[in-house]
Amino acid sequence: MNILQTIFIDHYEELIYLTHPRPSVVENVEKMINCGNPSFGGVMYGCSKCGELRFVPFRCHSRFCPTCGNMYSIDRTTSMSFKLINCVHRHCVFTIPEELRHFFLEDRDLLNCLFSAVNSVISRMFFNLNKSEAFTPGFICVLHTFGRSLQWNPHIHCLITEGGSGNRTPWRRVTHFNYRLLRDSFCTALLNELEAKLGPSFKKTKSLIYREHKNGFYVYAKPNQCKPRTVAKYIGRYLGRPVISTKRIDKYDGETVTFHYNRHGDEKYIVETLPALEFMQRLTQHIPEKYFKMIRYYGIYARHRKSDNRLYRAIPKEKHRILLSFNQWRNSILLSFGYDPLKCPCCGQQMLFLDIYYRHSRVSLQELYERAMRNYQHRKPPSAPTRRSVLNYNKKLGA
Repeated sequence: MNILQTIFIDHYEELIYLTHPRPSVVENVEKMINCGNPSFGGVMYGCSKCGELRFVPFRCHSRFCPTCGNMYSIDRTTSMSFKLINCVHRHCVFTIPEELRHFFLEDRDLLNCLFSAVNSVISRMFFNLNKSEAFTPGFICVLHTFGRSLQWNPHIHCLITEGGSGNRTPWRRVTHFNYRLLRDSFCTALLNELEAKLGPSFKKTKSLIYREHKNGFYVYAKPNQCKPRTVAKYIGRYLGRPVISTKRIDKYDGETVTFHYNRHGDEKYIVETLPALEFMQRLTQHIPEKYFKMIRYYGIYARHRKSDNRLYRAIPKEKHRILLSFNQWRNSILLSFGYDPLKCPCCGQQMLFLDIYYRHSRVSLQELYERAMRNYQHRKPPSAPTRRSVLNYNKKLGA
């Protein structure tokens, strides 16, 4: 059990009865609390040589879980890398001012407006390069709602190809991104989207934002040389990762939680102590609604055209199966921790699959061991064919 599970187990009732969380929060918190709990099912392995048993419990597969969230990030990074074109990509970040953040917290459906605004800005920028060609880039958007201090700060990380495919031209490289155009266009597109959703009541806030932010919203789009060989590792830092790593939690005394982070901007080391309930609320506010897509593909990466098959991919199809095998449970543990989980600790023999338990009702681990041993001991070994069975078989063939 990790420290995050301990915090939520100790204060679970307070979270439920004092804060009245959303259904998606309750679902993900309960999954995280019971992650790795053998009473909720798992797989039993046994050694055919010495009889040693090993029970491997199921995981929760929740992105809120620090363990499963990292695995989710690895899987998504691998599948995303298969789509990437063999060209230089640019990492851009689209941010919003503090005056707008509470709108997205109060109505989470507005988070779709962030994706729509980024899509329209990038598509228009490439379209204006040559309207007859209508160049189309490939870009992937990832929504983050948290900053390093765990406060609510929705923003979009976007990975864009430095080039696009046109109607007649297979590929045109684009290295210049107009920062002023991105800032002003993103500001206008997002405010128009919010006004269409919120109605006339948003006009006053819209005019205030225009007065306070005359240069548009901040957009980071400097060249960062995301080459094809390293782009998969680069985007892995921003994909589906948990809100906080357990390594950042320094202390928990039952009532307060102390964690650290490097402040964005000056990289100053900050240590913060919060009451346990407030710390939990900071984390749970970043749990998305069920079925909400945090990662979305646009442009070339979202369409399926025969002309796009001529574009050279960063990872050939021949290597997909090999790379996917690295993410399997046994291989990932072997690569990460240096040991084989199915190797018998007593004799070194490879352990075999015996039984699987998947019912969602509690059962003791001792009962699972006893049932597996009982089934294993009563399993009859394959017997050698007798002389009579061979004669009967030959008679049937002769008939």
